[in-house]
Amino acid sequence: MKIVKGFLSAKKALSRKPLAEFGSVSPALRQSLKKMFGMDDPEQAVRQIIDEVRRRGDPALFDYTLKIDGVKLTSLEVSKRQIANARRQADKELNAALKLAAERISSFHLEQKRRIWGKVATPGARQLIRPLERAGIYAPGGTASYPSTVLMTAIPAKVAGVEEIILATPPKKDGTIPPATLLAAEIAGVDRIFCVGGAQAIAALAFGTESVPRVDKICGPGNIFVVLAKKLVYGAVDIDGLQGPSEVLIIADETANPEYCAADILAQAEHDPLASAILVTTSRRLADEVNQEIERQLKGLERRAIADESLARRGIIAVVSSIDEAIELANIFAPEHLSLMVAKADTYVNKITNAGCIFVGENSTVVLGDYVAGPSHVLPTGGTARFSSPLNVTDFIKFTNVVDIDDADLKKLGQAAITIARAEGLEAHARAMEKRLKTAKTRRSKKSG
Repeated sequence: MKIVKGFLSAKKALSRKPLAEFGSVSPALRQSLKKMFGMDDPEQAVRQIIDEVRRRGDPALFDYTLKIDGVKLTSLEVSKRQIANARRQADKELNAALKLAAERISSFHLEQKRRIWGKVATPGARQLIRPLERAGIYAPGGTASYPSTVLMTAIPAKVAGVEEIILATPPKKDGTIPPATLLAAEIAGVDRIFCVGGAQAIAALAFGTESVPRVDKICGPGNIFVVLAKKLVYGAVDIDGLQGPSEVLIIADETANPEYCAADILAQAEHDPLASAILVTTSRRLADEVNQEIERQLKGLERRAIADESLARRGIIAVVSSIDEAIELANIFAPEHLSLMVAKADTYVNKITNAGCIFVGENSTVVLGDYVAGPSHVLPTGGTARFSSPLNVTDFIKFTNVVDIDDADLKKLGQAAITIARAEGLEAHARAMEKRLKTAKTRRSKKSG
């Protein structure tokens, strides 16, 4: 991995790319888009897919699944029998692991719900908290399965009280969904599962088709086409965010274990060639040891080619003078995952203002956060941790304000409303208020008489 020295050099190296580069794709992918859609702009291609799904419904889903995924489907929805078969086929150890993860995720979000569902009320106004009626969750698939993503998206929705949870996930080449994904969906309480992926799945969830019901919100990560589709359907439906490639920033001092640092860097790098794995350390010795350890641990790694490309493109080791400088860099970068591998790590937590999830100490590997720690692993990426939050119960609820004014409040507030309305040049507003004050005054006169 490339080593940079000093705060200013590190700050330059960790600067985020401009938004104009969002959605950039490789020349090979542009060529593929040109061949498939007659255009090389991914956003334009996604617009075409969304328009087709809105216009044609299910036939468009079948067509795009064949065209893009090379899979000829006979049915979009996964049957109860297929789910039951997946349960019977499931490895016992995997089944137990998924259930443990589900228990942890559920417990964490139930505690969050308990703390949020308080009564909000002041004289004349209060607030209602209600779950969404229907949520759509997306789990990546096709060449791999991600049962953990199903748990991490569906369970917070279930805890929030969402009435119906719809899962969309791409099929394998044989047209089926991996048994592990189906098992996770059953454990999480998913109501219906559809064998469709990519931008076409997002369009179907956003606008509905003959088979796929329209949802109120779409959550879950995906490839560039999924992310662009979520961006384009926002407004017709809510979304959780625009999750990009995975990223970790590790802050380490001279006490850190270089084997752990290297292992966690590679765990991130094997996700995606565009993943970012960054180490910021106060120790040049540790920086060199981690680099050497990465080379050792890369040997025999099944996804070595992906990890190699990720580290070559986006892997950085920054050597700085102090932990405070490292924390400042972390807050500037606003990583999805932030790992504190330093002495007395818990004393630095409150100094971290921008991070999707903070992992405190060497035991708290990001891997545990990916699967069984409890909080959702659907986190803000690309620096959006500056202003957005991890997926959680509040993503699946809505707040409704209620205004209920009696005569006493009307007398107290009415004249102020009239004054502000006339200051804004809205005479009808002022008159609407004056009529109510006049009526209330008449009621009070009759009562006193």
